[in-house]
Amino acid sequence: MTTIIGRDQEKKILQELLDAEEAQLIAIYGRRRIGKTFLIHEFFKDKGVFFECAGVLGGRMTEQLWNFSQTLSKTFQLDKRIPTPKRWREAFEILLDLIEKIPEEKKVVLFFDELPWLSTRRSDLMRFLEYFWNQHFSRRKNLIMILCGSAASWMINKVICNRGGLHGRLTKKIHLQPFSLLETERYLKTKEIVLDRKQLVETYMATGGVAKYLGQIEKGLSSAQIIHNLCFSPHGFLKEEFYPLFSSLFDDSGNHLSIVKCLAKSHKGKTLQELVKATSSTISGHFSQTVKDLETSGFIKFIPFYGKKKREGLYRLVDEYTLFYLNWMEGKEEFIQFQRSHKFLSWAGYAFENICIKHIGQILEGLKLPVVAKSLSYWDKKTDETKGAQIDLIIDRTDRCLNLIEIKFCEDKFVMKKEYAEQINHKRSLLAQSLKSRRTLFNTLITSFGALKNPPYLSCIDQELTLDALFIPLETLT
Repeated sequence: MTTIIGRDQEKKILQELLDAEEAQLIAIYGRRRIGKTFLIHEFFKDKGVFFECAGVLGGRMTEQLWNFSQTLSKTFQLDKRIPTPKRWREAFEILLDLIEKIPEEKKVVLFFDELPWLSTRRSDLMRFLEYFWNQHFSRRKNLIMILCGSAASWMINKVICNRGGLHGRLTKKIHLQPFSLLETERYLKTKEIVLDRKQLVETYMATGGVAKYLGQIEKGLSSAQIIHNLCFSPHGFLKEEFYPLFSSLFDDSGNHLSIVKCLAKSHKGKTLQELVKATSSTISGHFSQTVKDLETSGFIKFIPFYGKKKREGLYRLVDEYTLFYLNWMEGKEEFIQFQRSHKFLSWAGYAFENICIKHIGQILEGLKLPVVAKSLSYWDKKTDETKGAQIDLIIDRTDRCLNLIEIKFCEDKFVMKKEYAEQINHKRSLLAQSLKSRRTLFNTLITSFGALKNPPYLSCIDQELTLDALFIPLETLT
């Protein structure tokens, strides 16, 4: 079996399915290119009979059924090709007949990849899949059925939260996430690609932990060269990726694009009301569903306001490739020439904040807080006397303490200036005054390479982490 980098929890779940003595039904979803197909194929391909039927984007029902019959013929090594069924009921009947000929001691894995594409309009695929699972497949102890899709909202609504025949039938579900920084580092090393961690983080700012994107990286290149080759060269893999990505995930991607384009312009995030106004929309069920689609798909993330009881807070664009594309690629030709410009460093600071948010588990471990950490939030004090008093990240703790996080992405050691130190302490003082109960507040600094321990630093910072903390092994976070 090809080595599967990372994915330790997912491999554990898949092994449990394999070891089970009853039929298993699992749903797996996650962003396109993330590695869902690779994970399932590499884990199960030699574990018995492995039937893998992939949907065709935009294909008609007849095309999907033709593909289904072709795959059946190859998987079960039939001498005569199976005629293309006309309906999904007929397709499942043929599949059932073939499965019933397999000895019970041999595992049968049915992998329906990109199920949202397979399930075309008025095809009744889901209705017959539900029926055959309940009446036949679920009674075969040697069978594992895997339903997989990139369209997260479709998978959640139609499979995971199914109100019909699959309600309560799922054995397991997996929301496959992008590689963490550590998994990215390990993956690249298998390709003999070695970058120092700052250059790796800079590369991650454009690719994220998307396995397919990382697989296009060539050895012997700097982060700037890697990004140039992927995003700006004539045949760069990511040059034309953006719009097809959204159209493949969302039926009506125009509204989704409007929201991410709006958020790409902000280095803070926007409230729901600000998003509505900026996109000339109205708060409605459709708009709320679009926001939810983007959130469940991992493109945006909601950060609540500290101390607010209602669902108030900021939405941030956190998908690395989307943020990079909208800031540096759309309508532009080159990247390397301004990579170290003030504009880039300002943008990189926001991108680094997003990476820290995504690696909050590692940060908690680095601060020795995994047991007492409770929530993550944002705070902004808006009065005439305290303009700009905002804290981008607050870690609330069960031990009546708060960590106030300052994040700086630097080219070298960070040098704290007196004015900035006073600003940090002023924000701590303002937050302390606004609290209804006493808390201990710790100013916490996260930088690329640490900070110079000069008097301004010592006057305001209680704890410090470098970007190495973001590479803490995930297996320690148990």
